[in-house]
Amino acid sequence: MRIAVDAMGGDNSPSAVVDGCIQALNELDVTIVMVGPKDRLQQEISKYQFDQSKIEILESAEVIDPNEHPAMAIRKKKNSSMAIALRLVKEKDCDAVISAGSTGAFLAGALFTVGRIKGIQRPALAPIMPGKNKSFMVIDSGANVDMNPENLVQFGIMGQIYMENVMMINNPKVGLVNIGTEEEKGNELTKASYKLLKDSNLNFVGNVEPRDIPTGDVDVLVCDGFVGNTILKTYEGVAANIFDMLKQEIMSSTRTKLGGLMLKPVFSKFKKKFDYKEVGGAPFLGVEGICIKAHGSSDARAFKNAVKQAELLHRNGIILKIKQKILENNLKDAQ
Repeated sequence: MRIAVDAMGGDNSPSAVVDGCIQALNELDVTIVMVGPKDRLQQEISKYQFDQSKIEILESAEVIDPNEHPAMAIRKKKNSSMAIALRLVKEKDCDAVISAGSTGAFLAGALFTVGRIKGIQRPALAPIMPGKNKSFMVIDSGANVDMNPENLVQFGIMGQIYMENVMMINNPKVGLVNIGTEEEKGNELTKASYKLLKDSNLNFVGNVEPRDIPTGDVDVLVCDGFVGNTILKTYEGVAANIFDMLKQEIMSSTRTKLGGLMLKPVFSKFKKKFDYKEVGGAPFLGVEGICIKAHGSSDARAFKNAVKQAELLHRNGIILKIKQKILENNLKDAQ
């Protein structure tokens, strides 16, 4: 397997990217194609002892800035590290692409450069999030704002395929994010989507209220990108604030410091569950290649896990399985 990596994407590039990729290479049988300034990348790579035949470098002097207009940046900066990495997947030279750069530019590039799977109306960003009982997927989490009910059904299909083949969950539960559990609740989109999801072959369990999302009882949460991105960012913000508040309380007196020391293993385990670095990145499902969007502040561990996630998706044939399922549904609808 060959994985294209935007070596200049993210806050900690290229050092964290190189470090994480080399860690992954020590565990996986893959080749990584790094795109970025050759001299700078060679300098970083020279710090490590590993099989250097597993890494290739493609020169790129341009970098897409997070503040640039996403679609315009991809079109204008055709020789940027991100654009070149995406083209490697488009041209079938690589099986997957990973970037921690601009989310908007990466999604635009994945859509317009790599292209959609035939039959998929809207690809979707699908992060895995931690829950009380188990991890779950929120799809879509920001790629699409204006949706129709058919889009949400396709999201449910893609989410089901991912959870079955990557998370190894048998017959995953699919729910629709809504303001109430009753079928008639919500806006026109959610009411129409509920009916289509109910009539589909998915294991649809109905509406899921936001307060019930963190339990993780539902494996795939379907929603439009506006709602999903709001859930994602609220989740991240609440988790960060809880940890900060706990730390402040623990450090407030000698007594609480001693108690905190005794509970340190518990806090460490709890914090690990909410650490995005453990997952590595969010897949952009519905495009003609494996596209993993890593967090902008990813460190080496996050990049290593992003590479491992890409390898896992490739090994389990996610793209082919999505194609087959969409084709089956389209044939069924035509009959």
